[in-house]
Amino acid sequence: MHCQEELIKWLFRQHMLSIIGPQLSHFQNILRMQCLVGYSGGHTENPTYNEICSGKTNHAEVVRMQFNPSEVKYVDLLKIFWESHNPTQGMRQGNDIGTTYRSAIYCYGEQQLKEAQETKEKYEVALKKKGFPAITTEICPAMKFYYAEDYHQQYLHKNPSGYCGLGGTGVSCPREEL
Repeated sequence: MHCQEELIKWLFRQHMLSIIGPQLSHFQNILRMQCLVGYSGGHTENPTYNEICSGKTNHAEVVRMQFNPSEVKYVDLLKIFWESHNPTQGMRQGNDIGTTYRSAIYCYGEQQLKEAQETKEKYEVALKKKGFPAITTEICPAMKFYYAEDYHQQYLHKNPSGYCGLGGTGVSCPREEL
């Protein structure tokens, strides 16, 4: 399980950085997961990157993960999600500011909503013990997903010096309580 968790963690972080390459295909096959980079959570049909950056569409940049729950536990993905970024920053991640960069979990079904909310509450306790403010992550049912433009796919692979504002808090999500 530890090895599988590390593979999931690596895979998730790579997709959070918009890297989708041949090496990821290998891990996607092992874990039978599909990950897509795109936009969701807004009200405009087929938004472009420029439109979402304007803040007028209300979309967030997202990673859509499709996985087999008999092989990958949703709570394990949630643990990785919480630890891979700072969920207390409101409408931003690092230097990137606006609705596009908000922390969000878009769930498929009541069970995912329940688990997302429960892990949020437990992680928030751990964060508060370390002096962080409340979690601002949006948790709601999944909305329509729009695949991001090709130039966003494998972004850091294509732009090795490219900027990525992701950074965790350094606080572990309490696994034993999940």
